[in-house]
Amino acid sequence: MAVVNLVKSIYTLTDVTALGEIASGDTVVIPTGSSATNLSLTTPTIATPTITNGSATSLSLTTPTISTPTITNGTATSMALTTPTVTNPTVTNYVETLYSANTSTAITVSLANGTVQLLTLTGNATITMPAVGAGKSFIVMLKQDATGNRSVTWSTVVWPGGTAPTITATANKMDMFSFFSDGTNWYGVTVSQNY
Repeated sequence: MAVVNLVKSIYTLTDVTALGEIASGDTVVIPTGSSATNLSLTTPTIATPTITNGSATSLSLTTPTISTPTITNGTATSMALTTPTVTNPTVTNYVETLYSANTSTAITVSLANGTVQLLTLTGNATITMPAVGAGKSFIVMLKQDATGNRSVTWSTVVWPGGTAPTITATANKMDMFSFFSDGTNWYGVTVSQNY
């Protein structure tokens, strides 16, 4: 592992990779008086990214594995971590994105929309599950519209006892379900019903 000192005023992914200056596990140091603008590192493994007495603007790390990022007497503006792997983080007062949609006759759940989804039944619907992936999970709040008596068919869900639950048919009532994947199947659990 090496310590990479950025001394140019602007670094880009092309500059860095062409020079061979950043390798897996390197520490990136932005010294006093220097700055990195729009520095983009794709799929890096950075053991201890460090900003020391300098600044980083629009620093973008795509699919990084990061352990203990450190900013010492410097600044980082608009630092974006896309699809990071974070080990043992402490997260306080986090908020998950709530995605809302009407189902009509069919809807495909996309986890790109978020892991908490409020689906309002506006017709008898088939719900198609997202691609399986070991460790993935999400919650569906399934709500009847003002008409009620809508039915739902779940695609590719394994339910306890092999039978999907009967949803609440009353107008404007809501049921909650949670889904977990082992990489082969989606397993459905009824959280609670008739809210």
